Amino acid sequence: MSQLRQRYLDEVVPQMMEDFSLTNVMEAPRILKVVVNVGIGEALDNSKAVDATVNDLRIITGQQPVVTIAKKSIANFRLREGRAIGAKVTLRGDKMWEFLNRLINLALPRVRDFRGLPPTGFDGRGNFTLGLTDQLVFPEIDFDKIDKLRGMEISVVTTAPNDEQGFQLLKSLGMPFKDKVN
Repeated sequence: MSQLRQRYLDEVVPQMMEDFSLTNVMEAPRILKVVVNVGIGEALDNSKAVDATVNDLRIITGQQPVVTIAKKSIANFRLREGRAIGAKVTLRGDKMWEFLNRLINLALPRVRDFRGLPPTGFDGRGNFTLGLTDQLVFPEIDFDKIDKLRGMEISVVTTAPNDEQGFQLLKSLGMPFKDKVN
């Protein structure tokens, strides 16, 4: 069992139950899944971009990514229906906990001029999304083997009913936020 998951069970759940006056352990917010998404704008011109992105995501998450395709054509973006436009991975269970542990303890501290995550990334339902400008913050990625820097979006989906509980859950797990949500 992951250290982060053990910490969630031993420390975070009892603290959340006390802070929010919850009567049942199952009421305590938990993390359902983590979705890592990369948009590949240059895939229209460069067919190898999809393969490189899929490979990077596989190395980072330890799971095979799904290539996302365009649902409809948009002439202004030179986009045709059915073309590959991104890649995503949905992590659950042990892989999710390991990824979150590496994100919090290894990747985020490696971001240049990092002063904490803005707590504005919550969606109103306790889910949090953050964006990274490049994949090099993950130590698994070798700088010499990448073809281009690509940003990614990481969404943490929780069972929290509101942003306050979602914030408290992620903050208790060690997510480095700047300051508290209003």
